[in-house]
Amino acid sequence: MSSADYRVESNHPIAGRLVPVVGSQHYFFSDRSLAVAMAAKSVTKPTGQEIRVVHVPTGEVVFRKAAITRPEFSDDA
Repeated sequence: MSSADYRVESNHPIAGRLVPVVGSQHYFFSDRSLAVAMAAKSVTKPTGQEIRVVHVPTGEVVFRKAAITRPEFSDDA
């Protein structure tokens, strides 16, 4: 496997205490479980947007943290 087999991505900037650079929309990992853990522990700015883990060689979404659709959980208001 190459060093970038899994991509954590979102259509919005990703933030979290564990992400290497706050504000990027994608991060690359060689380990699937690490990528999923990072996605699960991260949030987006604005909060509540979808975060996905994609297997880069196939394009398959292997994990999806769904967007929150309830307005009381959004900081957009």
